[in-house]
Amino acid sequence: MEELLDILKELHPEVDYETCTTLVDDKILDSFDIVSLITEVSDTFDVRIPASEIIPENFNSAEALWALIEKLMDE
Repeated sequence: MEELLDILKELHPEVDYETCTTLVDDKILDSFDIVSLITEVSDTFDVRIPASEIIPENFNSAEALWALIEKLMDE
């Protein structure tokens, strides 16, 4: 999870990713950020995020994104 927080903080250092649950809903992360995140997550955690998983619910919080990463690593 710490590596994921580091990736997120590179995008927007001013955001408290440990408590924020509206990253997409509040437009903190835009589409370019999402694409960057997908690339970084794929490289860092050696997972492929399928298009079907690229939904706001999976990117609204660090916790939700971490849950997705863990699920993909277990597959």
